[in-house]
Amino acid sequence: MQALYDVAAPAKLNLFLHITSRRADGYHLLQSVFMLIDWCDTLHFELRADGQLSREDLSTPLPPDDLVLRAARALQTATGTPLGAHIGVFKNIPAQAGMGGGSSDAASTLLALNRLWKLNMPLAQLQTIGLQLGADVPFFLGGSNAWIEGIGEKITPISLPPARFAVVKPPEGLDTKLIFASKDLKRDSDSAIIAGFAAQPYYFGTNDLQPVAQNLCPAVNQALEWLGGKGLNARMTGSGSAVFAQMLSDVDLSDVPSNHRTWQVRKCSNMDVHPLKGWASSDG
Repeated sequence: MQALYDVAAPAKLNLFLHITSRRADGYHLLQSVFMLIDWCDTLHFELRADGQLSREDLSTPLPPDDLVLRAARALQTATGTPLGAHIGVFKNIPAQAGMGGGSSDAASTLLALNRLWKLNMPLAQLQTIGLQLGADVPFFLGGSNAWIEGIGEKITPISLPPARFAVVKPPEGLDTKLIFASKDLKRDSDSAIIAGFAAQPYYFGTNDLQPVAQNLCPAVNQALEWLGGKGLNARMTGSGSAVFAQMLSDVDLSDVPSNHRTWQVRKCSNMDVHPLKGWASSDG
């Protein structure tokens, strides 16, 4: 095998996000449900026998040492493989959106290079590498929608009913660290249980990060109000600035206000499984 083309890296939405406490080391304990959606980046991998890693940006320019290269380098280091790769990245998922685009790219890179380099590393070991790259990476490696707890490392696969969503990403981004550092952040939400969530999965709970984000970024408010004006129950995903709402029937999203033409607006479907599920063995 010399190459793997058109490798998908899907985004996620947080259906809710509760902060239940903060540890002595400053890390926040949370509960959330991460749901895969069909808004995807596309990656291409070509084998290099010289051991070098290179990246080609096929759409949006990326930082010189992004999560894709860091993931590839981490896998090289962990396995000692003499092989390298040239990686093409076509970004569709917006940055600073709360949609996990960078983490998803890292996960798909680990899965693809594990296959391209014929490493046969089991999923559990890839998840250990992934967690060092970012708290969301193990979720994308897991291959399923999931109930998330702890600092993001406790992952329980769950099933969700098929649904369609309106997703809006204003051009303004939000700094996750700034939100978590805010004195106004609610950090004492009651613990939830999966059974309570399952009774109304698309309307359960709140996003505890949203009030702080709304104060920091007026565009979050504007996007929420626009979706609300269409009769949709909208909320923010992750640390923003993207917002979303379930569509029970088709909704016209073409009439974006003239002063918000730079918004990215999409209709998305949720995904039952990750496109790369099964690419790594779950056997240890």
